[in-house]
Amino acid sequence: MQRNKEPLRLAFLSMVLGLTVIVSVVARKRLHQPSVSEPTRPAAAPIPAGAPATPPHVIAQEASLASSVEIIVRRNDTLDAIFRRMSLDLSDLSAIRNLPGIRQSLDYLKPGDAIKLTHRDGEVRQLSRRVSETQTLSVVRGEGGFTAQLSENPLETRVRTASATIDSSLFQAAESAAMSDAIALKLANVFAWDIDFVLDIREGDHFTAVYEQVYEDGKYLHDGELLSAEFVNDGKVYRAVRFQQGGNVGYYTPQGQPMRKAFLRAPVDFTRISSAFNPHRLHPILNTIRGHMGTDYAAPIGTPVHAAGDGRVSFEGVRGGYGNAIVLAHGGGTSTLYGHMSRFARDVHVGSHVQQGETIGYVGMTGLATGPHLHYEYLIDGVHKNPQTVRLPGAEPLHADVMPQFKLATAPLLAALDPAPNPLPAANPVPAANPVHSASTASSLASASGAGEKRSAR
Repeated sequence: MQRNKEPLRLAFLSMVLGLTVIVSVVARKRLHQPSVSEPTRPAAAPIPAGAPATPPHVIAQEASLASSVEIIVRRNDTLDAIFRRMSLDLSDLSAIRNLPGIRQSLDYLKPGDAIKLTHRDGEVRQLSRRVSETQTLSVVRGEGGFTAQLSENPLETRVRTASATIDSSLFQAAESAAMSDAIALKLANVFAWDIDFVLDIREGDHFTAVYEQVYEDGKYLHDGELLSAEFVNDGKVYRAVRFQQGGNVGYYTPQGQPMRKAFLRAPVDFTRISSAFNPHRLHPILNTIRGHMGTDYAAPIGTPVHAAGDGRVSFEGVRGGYGNAIVLAHGGGTSTLYGHMSRFARDVHVGSHVQQGETIGYVGMTGLATGPHLHYEYLIDGVHKNPQTVRLPGAEPLHADVMPQFKLATAPLLAALDPAPNPLPAANPVPAANPVHSASTASSLASASGAGEKRSAR
């Protein structure tokens, strides 16, 4: 029995010895193999003579660490405050400010302005901002410090024609024609001497406006000048066209007569006429028949009151039932009176010369007044006239020697107001034309009308 067990023991020991040898060999092979998680790297190539000390891949990695950000200017923001908020180096700001010719463009900030900054660890690399509609300021850090450059922003001026019929108000009609409130207001200002846009507007009135639109890189920025316009009020047609003569810009009829009159029809932006001209009115406070020799324009207290025409202040102070009042002498025997004001404008005193539209005071209810309003009188040689119906004298017409230039410059602007002829029926319908004219047409029209800005009539 003992002899039979001996061969089995020898076989078991041989098997254990064999396994031990195999495990040992495998372990040695793994010990001499490179790790998979740590791949071998090629040896660094030697840096040639004259090459930068920092390898290119390191420079690229450092550049990628620079941060670019667009900052929107807040109310009361300054560059100093922005640099502190962004933890930027204030010595960089000082160096940039000391660059010649850019200090004013750099420091003048408005809420909403955008400033683009590229920096690394608080060190400014680049700074840019639009300083005007046509110019952009760029500041770049180089080896020798900062350099600045003003580049031009190319703008494109297009001309658009819009028409609408009034159902309820001018501004709603303008909105239906995709026309901005700014152009609608300019339209009202041009015709303000002939049309009362509070009292005279009728349902069915129609208008057409030819005006500029400014674009940059195909993107609309804003509307420009009103070039020509037509307004049909209660069946009567009014036309106006913009014309520049030297440094003077104005709106004229197609015959060269100025749209601007020597006097404004209403010297205040009012909500309603609370009392009209009536020589036999029963006074609401005194309860006696006392003629109301002017027009009362109801408006909130503090609403600016404007000079109806160019003139000189002949009276300023308290005048009986008028309360705080101003009288302007306009020459030619014409004078205007403004009563019940809450206060007078600064620098307007007896002897002061004022221009049409200039603020002379503010609506109030001083004197004998039942509510806030402006009492306005218009007198010729001391005789009261109805301010709403009196014929207002016009400004100086164009001289005869200017008329050929006027006709040539305004012909395309007036032609743009004419309705397009009805096309003949076609077998294949043609898409409607784009209301925005081509850039070449816009440029010719804009150059013909001239540049400048008209003071808004009130």
